[in-house]
Amino acid sequence: MAKQVENNIKLGVFVMTGLLAMMIAFYLIGNNTGMFKSSFTLKVRFVVLDGLREGNNILFSGLQAGTVKSITIINDSTMEVAMQIDSKLKTFIHNTALVAIGTEGLMGNKVVNIQPVKATGQLVNDGDYLKAKKYIGMDEMLETLSKTNNNVATISEALKTTVLKLDTSAIFTLLNDKEIGISIKSSLKNLNTATNNTSELTGSLNKVALHIKQGKGAAGLLLTDTGFESNLKTSMLKIKSASENVNKASVQLKTMATNINNDITYGKGALHTVLRDSAISQKINISMSNLQKGSEGFTQIIEALKHNFLVRGYFRRQEKTQKKDSLNKLSIN
Repeated sequence: MAKQVENNIKLGVFVMTGLLAMMIAFYLIGNNTGMFKSSFTLKVRFVVLDGLREGNNILFSGLQAGTVKSITIINDSTMEVAMQIDSKLKTFIHNTALVAIGTEGLMGNKVVNIQPVKATGQLVNDGDYLKAKKYIGMDEMLETLSKTNNNVATISEALKTTVLKLDTSAIFTLLNDKEIGISIKSSLKNLNTATNNTSELTGSLNKVALHIKQGKGAAGLLLTDTGFESNLKTSMLKIKSASENVNKASVQLKTMATNINNDITYGKGALHTVLRDSAISQKINISMSNLQKGSEGFTQIIEALKHNFLVRGYFRRQEKTQKKDSLNKLSIN
């Protein structure tokens, strides 16, 4: 009887130990899945889940935040994921956070990453929706990598062709020519000399400008002497006045010529009478002819008097006086 009781006690202890171990195991499993933790639900909609399943982990900024509670198909292009999140993180998650599907390691299970952004927003509540970040799957990455490889191959072939052309072109021959290098060095030296000369010329021009500004030299005197400026203005005014007077005189002469022309043309005044009247012109010609004849007769009378013995001495004395005056002028010169 006592042995039966001992066996029952041992059996009871064994059963209690097993139950306690089972409870501890359930607690550890539940603690990992949030079974015995206070939690709330957030939702997000994806176009492609790429292998995401219920029970997969959810990370917030790399920390364990919860698990995928359920996945619901809304339509042929929308999948809704309900996320069970630990309530301790509720004060840190804002409604501006982005959700993306990732992997644990390179080839691990799928996880949901909640990524906070810099934009400020309100804290989330139970049942709120978060925005999904565009997910690039492995297939898209491989397709992009394939296109990149093709582009690299095309570029490599083009570079190879270009290098072969350059290797056989005259450019490398030109670069390998030592005389070209010497010529370039000489040109650069000449260019340096020209630059120095330009700098000296610039300095000289600056000095000239400074001297002019200070009123030194003829140019500086002309540009800085206010009296010269005043005299120049006065001279220009006088020239302008003289030009206006000349213009007025020209106009008056033109008017006078016009008046004379009108008088001659239309028979006004004595000038028209003298120039247009043929009788008066004939009389003037006769008078001029008579004067010429009278002058010739007067000359003959003078010649006759020179030979007359009464006045011949007077003309001879006049000739001697004229000769003497001529000799005196020659001696003075």
